[in-house]
Amino acid sequence: MLKKRSVTLKGHATSLALEPDFWSVIDDELNDTGGSLAGLITSIDEMREPDQPLSSACRVWALKRALGAGQD
Repeated sequence: MLKKRSVTLKGHATSLALEPDFWSVIDDELNDTGGSLAGLITSIDEMREPDQPLSSACRVWALKRALGAGQD
């Protein structure tokens, strides 16, 4: 089941729906860095390809972080 969260990106309110496992990775990053959800999602938004959906970019980011965290 997807979970939605609201965030403001570049002055515009939007919602993002991801599976709980992806939110867990994002929450871990925010806890580790002390950053904000809006800041992280803005960063992901700025790095994604123009035709890539934001939710897809967030999933890829979370997967890369999860895989990277396991490679120490």
